[in-house]
Amino acid sequence: MEEKIINNKKLRLMIGDITERDTEAIVNAANNYLKHGGGVAGAIVKKGGKIIQEESDRIGFVETGSAAITSAGELKAKYVIHAVGPVWGQGEEEVKLKKAVISALKIAEEHRLRSISFPAISAGIYGCPKDMVARVLVQTVKEYLEGRDTSLALVEFCLFDEDTYRYFKAEFDKI
Repeated sequence: MEEKIINNKKLRLMIGDITERDTEAIVNAANNYLKHGGGVAGAIVKKGGKIIQEESDRIGFVETGSAAITSAGELKAKYVIHAVGPVWGQGEEEVKLKKAVISALKIAEEHRLRSISFPAISAGIYGCPKDMVARVLVQTVKEYLEGRDTSLALVEFCLFDEDTYRYFKAEFDKI
């Protein structure tokens, strides 16, 4: 685990299972219809319970680059923020990914949350290159924390594997 301090806020990088994090919110790499079948989304619903899918179904469609919030069911976190990143090849992937991250951060702030944990949004089944995802996520969160007073005291990147971690570490080391 690595940590940096930005504007008196903690930015953390780690390998782990995001469904086990005890941050107030965890971010789900969601699809537009919030159908949580596989990947991070499937694991979140499997561990957190069907209430997460039921609340997601009530929300319905979420634009790429946006986010929505549900409770976290049986998870340690209180909330799941469902951020819809881009599919590789859609065009403007970096812009859409940045918007998704900012949307998740703003929802956390609107709910006065103190901590949030992000996965590598769009780096899995959506096929975005891990180096680009790492650069966009780390830079976007860094700029967000630098640019404002926020309720967030901790923003972390909880990554599932060593390979993805290496890309994030390379960006983290540039801070």
